[in-house]
Amino acid sequence: MAKIDAPNSANVIEAKDLRKIYRLDGGLEVHALRGLDLTVNYGQYAAIMGPSGSGKSTLLQIIGCLDPPTSGSYKLADQEVSALSEDELSEIRNRRIGFIFQAYNLLPRADALHNVALPLMYRGLSGKERIKRAKEALDRVGLSDRLDHRPNQLSGGQKQRVAIARALATDPDILLADEPTGNLDSKTGTEILGLFQELHEEGRTILMVTHEKEVAEHCKIIIHIRDGAVESIEEIKERRQAAFTGLIS
Repeated sequence: MAKIDAPNSANVIEAKDLRKIYRLDGGLEVHALRGLDLTVNYGQYAAIMGPSGSGKSTLLQIIGCLDPPTSGSYKLADQEVSALSEDELSEIRNRRIGFIFQAYNLLPRADALHNVALPLMYRGLSGKERIKRAKEALDRVGLSDRLDHRPNQLSGGQKQRVAIARALATDPDILLADEPTGNLDSKTGTEILGLFQELHEEGRTILMVTHEKEVAEHCKIIIHIRDGAVESIEEIKERRQAAFTGLIS
């Protein structure tokens, strides 16, 4: 994958007074986000942390254009997302954003190659080109020898690498990861975080939800969320990252 060029604008994500209310049966309202403000620069590598129910995953879904906010402004690359049509939102999700989930979300009956190639169907690419790109993405994550393996033939770490390859196949500049190491042992989790670091060094913007402080400290900043709003933003110094890497190597 080529290194991504930085755009003219510094901000890729701008959220102002972002609110999300879920209305349940019986008139009950759940306020997941309560006036959240957040700006993320292009090429940033950030962790999102907070207690259960603080709004972490809701925020990631809104940033990924999977769920609209109830109110407030959300701009992605200077575009007001609420003004975009469904077709435009689909285009953004398919071309600009790569999603990586804790549960992998792989098709159980498809092999690794076809799991990775699936998002490329919406690009209008030929079957030959889809397979070519899928092979390149799997090679990028070290799975060129597992192309014909189905998910039940792969370890947890290999499944997550397939999920990362699927996210990379469309060559997005933004990666959104929700607890990507949550189902992995510490050694495999460290390997996945090393891969994220490489992707960050290529110029990609990475936002990662995690509840583990030691995982978050691989990032450049930690966004702490509480009660649906940003509580604080912590900058991780290089020496802390280096110390942690040495500890687990």
